[in-house]
Amino acid sequence: MKHLLLALALVTTPALASENIADKYPGSLLYDEPVEVIPGVWSAIGATAPPSYENSGHNNNLSFIVTGDGVVVINGSAAYALAKALHDEIKRITDQPVKLVFNENGQGHATLGNSYWAEQGVPIVAHVDAAHEVEKNGGPNLQAMKGYNRDKAEGTTVQVPTETFSDEYIVEMGDFRIEARHLGPAHSPGDIVVWLPEQSLVISGDMAFHERMLPIFADTITADWLETWDNEFEALNATYVIPGHGHPTNVAQVRRYTKGYLEHLRAQIRAHIDEGGDLSDAYYVDQSAYSHLDTFEELATKNAGRVYEQMEWE
Repeated sequence: MKHLLLALALVTTPALASENIADKYPGSLLYDEPVEVIPGVWSAIGATAPPSYENSGHNNNLSFIVTGDGVVVINGSAAYALAKALHDEIKRITDQPVKLVFNENGQGHATLGNSYWAEQGVPIVAHVDAAHEVEKNGGPNLQAMKGYNRDKAEGTTVQVPTETFSDEYIVEMGDFRIEARHLGPAHSPGDIVVWLPEQSLVISGDMAFHERMLPIFADTITADWLETWDNEFEALNATYVIPGHGHPTNVAQVRRYTKGYLEHLRAQIRAHIDEGGDLSDAYYVDQSAYSHLDTFEELATKNAGRVYEQMEWE
């Protein structure tokens, strides 16, 4: 019962974001201690700030499911040492072995810790497009991580996923049916969600953001992301959401800060284009409704420019 009460509190009560909050778990490289969101489903909530030496690159959510017959980890993490720190916490919670790791996408904060898990002999599963991203960008991502993580990057090498899938990868383990699904184009190539149908909980990866501004990359097609959201993500009808970034919450909250933000920015850019505006002024369209989000200062103008570049050809 206490876990369900905790989950309900997380769902219904706004939690503090963490861009300006010091490391919450100084005894570990993890930014914060794992919390049991619902029985058997845990998440170490990352900082909602850019990756840094202070947060050890733990600026996304590292989740795991204690199934009763082994542990399934969602996200390889940003470094070998960070993955080890997560494993240390898992071993403190359960003596069940880690049997599987999912990468939520091909970005560095989801995959650079793969080298630790491969060393443990754990299979690493990702969407085929995410695996291609690791092959293509793993080297540059590693160098960028070494730039901010310095000594904390020790032991990290590029490790591609050992198994890939295109549409879904279903695992029946212990008390859980675990469905890794590629819902369609979203934040980055190979984005997946991990859906627990019996618990009505989705570990959304970067399909959904909470408490921090989402970044729009050069290959983030916002119109496609919105279509995937409307046609696939909403259809899950999840009760609980562990987002890619930010505290566990519900669909209404991630809808507000993901779909709502994308629709708002696209509407601002559409009006700007219709008025004959150019790229140089597009950076300054009104995003003040989202200025309270962490990483707003780092991302808002970049996001506007990228959406303009997409929408002028739509």
